[in-house]
Amino acid sequence: MDANKSYFFRCANCGTKNRIPAAMVGKVGKCGNCGQTLRTQELLSGEPLMVTDANFDAVVVKSPMPVLVYCWAPWCPTCTQTAPIIEGFANDAKGRVRVGKLNVDPNPALSARFDVRSVPFLMIFDHGRLVESISGGLPKHELMMKMAKFL
Repeated sequence: MDANKSYFFRCANCGTKNRIPAAMVGKVGKCGNCGQTLRTQELLSGEPLMVTDANFDAVVVKSPMPVLVYCWAPWCPTCTQTAPIIEGFANDAKGRVRVGKLNVDPNPALSARFDVRSVPFLMIFDHGRLVESISGGLPKHELMMKMAKFL
């Protein structure tokens, strides 16, 4: 992590973007607007987080940053090819975008709620709201371009 770099971390309580210096990432901070505790350790994850029916609100809706949710299934050959791209994107976008993986088979409530009819399927959330859905996979540079407008 570059010591001179700063990250922008959205407060889950009031939505204010807070600038977090790289040296402070991983430490507990407070929102400059409302004083709510900021869990900056979430910035350190370069791995996709597992999203389920049970943890969707905590991982996606209350996320301090935009979220890309990758819907997949273990029986899908295209998903097997797309998974390394998603994992690479999660690592490259660390600190700017949260990436979640949703296995549609054991999570039928989310699949129905967001009308996931085929996999792979991508959903982009910002401020807890679905702002874009994409059927199929995308190359990593196109994922970055799609997410850039939410940063």
